[in-house]
Amino acid sequence: MTITLAGGCFWCTEAIFQNVRGVEKLLPGYMGGHTENPTYEEVCSESTGHAEVIQIEYDEAVLDFNELLAVFFKTHDPTTLNRQGNDVGTQYRSAIFYHHEDQKLKAEAFIANLEEEQVFDSPIVTEVSPATIFYPAENYHLNYYNRNPNQPYCAAVIKPKLDKFLKRM
Repeated sequence: MTITLAGGCFWCTEAIFQNVRGVEKLLPGYMGGHTENPTYEEVCSESTGHAEVIQIEYDEAVLDFNELLAVFFKTHDPTTLNRQGNDVGTQYRSAIFYHHEDQKLKAEAFIANLEEEQVFDSPIVTEVSPATIFYPAENYHLNYYNRNPNQPYCAAVIKPKLDKFLKRM
């Protein structure tokens, strides 16, 4: 099964989901915009309308869709529009790009349940939209955190987030 998620910087989301049992493959990339074959620089300029995403292939026998959503919502802030921490821009929006109607219904129900239980202090702004064309990110983005753990952004932002996630597993 495939799902595409936008939860801020794709270096962060990739590092998290690489550690989730049942995830078989994931690729960082871009979705939800209007420009064909966008580059990282174009996406960061906010001129393409794309979000930084990870496209995940997962084994439903190992990883339930709601468990996948639980990881997604626990590892980013779904209440900030076009922002994750100090990363600001439409490319950092929170979004679930569903690949079939069942995913849409489950995502909407999951969000409604989070809202009903008042899990977050502010309303959830995560968009639930149909998947569009997925454009893989440039090769240097693949497995970025694992290849660059000492890079300042990785050390200051991704490592603490990943450590917190791994501690809860």
